[in-house]
Amino acid sequence: MGFSIAYTVAADAIGVDQSRKGLILSTFYCGYVVSQVPGGWAAQRLGGRHVLLMSFVLWSSTCALVPLDPSKVSILVLARLLVGVAQGFIFPSIHTVLAQWVPPHERSRSVSLTMSGMYLGAAGGMLLLPTLVKYKGPQSVFVVEAALGAIWSILWFKCASDPPRSDHPKAMAAGFGDSLLPKTRLKDKMRVQNGGNSLNAIKIPWKRIIFSLPVWAIVVNNFTFHYALYVLMNWLPTYFELGLQLSLQEMGSSKMLPYLNMFIFSNIGGVAADHLITRRILSVTKTRKLLNTVGFIIAAFALMALPYFRTSMGTVFCSSLSLGFLALGRAGFAVNHLDVAPRYAGIVMGVSNTAGTLAGIVGVGLTGSILEAAKAANLDLSSSESWRSVFFVPGYLCIFSSAIFLIFATGERIFE
Repeated sequence: MGFSIAYTVAADAIGVDQSRKGLILSTFYCGYVVSQVPGGWAAQRLGGRHVLLMSFVLWSSTCALVPLDPSKVSILVLARLLVGVAQGFIFPSIHTVLAQWVPPHERSRSVSLTMSGMYLGAAGGMLLLPTLVKYKGPQSVFVVEAALGAIWSILWFKCASDPPRSDHPKAMAAGFGDSLLPKTRLKDKMRVQNGGNSLNAIKIPWKRIIFSLPVWAIVVNNFTFHYALYVLMNWLPTYFELGLQLSLQEMGSSKMLPYLNMFIFSNIGGVAADHLITRRILSVTKTRKLLNTVGFIIAAFALMALPYFRTSMGTVFCSSLSLGFLALGRAGFAVNHLDVAPRYAGIVMGVSNTAGTLAGIVGVGLTGSILEAAKAANLDLSSSESWRSVFFVPGYLCIFSSAIFLIFATGERIFE
């Protein structure tokens, strides 16, 4: 979010065209996609605590040291690739930690609460960063981001602990170590107490993961979710500026509402899912499918309605509705990693988030090409016709992916 705001201002100041902006904005995802599966493997093997710390130190250092200069394309591309690689380790590591700490009846709300942090960050970014850029310049965004990353790294280093012992009540509820720690084998028990894990003894079923239809249902929905999210996150500032002729600085707090809505709806979805499951109102499978379908279908119609609203209020409403219900849908497909493969949650998350990252590369870059094509056809970028395809593509993808999840997804454990 910070980069899209700062770079848009810096690039527009020197007349960078929309296609080139799309290319630079999508560079992050090229690095991000490379480290997803290795991130899952590293988190399982080394522990999510260490991998998360390494990731934050690396991307924070890059933000602090590399200047934002749109004319120095090669340096900018390398920096964004490095930040992408570093941040690609984050979500697989988080899923590995959650799989070790969280019992099944708390999975939905724990994943939703944890992941909702990025939406709260995006909301704060949209609220504060345009003003920061206006008064302190685009480079100030990266100074703030580096400082936040450094503060978090210090807190994590001091406060985080290794995976829990096998006799920890949360660990036992989550099934952590139940097949690995026979009580007579002190050596194995000590290994887990010292931060070891199952991958030292169990081979990862790569072939079964890659060819599993329920896993592919997660993958397809992850792709769609991130296509819509990344297109809006990277291009909504441009849509406000060029499509609606509105200045982000003059929009006040309304510009943060789409991401604040994601934070709220993500947690609503998590609590609702756990309630439906623990009260035995619906099975795990039916709960995941219900929330995923409701979230993605409503988001689809909101996305396709967005270009027809020509006011800031209408645009904020549609983008808030679409992103909010996409976040609700995360209580379906995103938590499903822990349902089908709790022991390999980081690996499966790495696989599915690779697809989500590819969506960023494709979606952000394609959007720039769509807008350049509209300009080539002598269409004004302030017209709704120029932006219709930008929002219709993720809308159609939402409908398609929700159907895939309904047909192939399951809430049952398929990898022991």
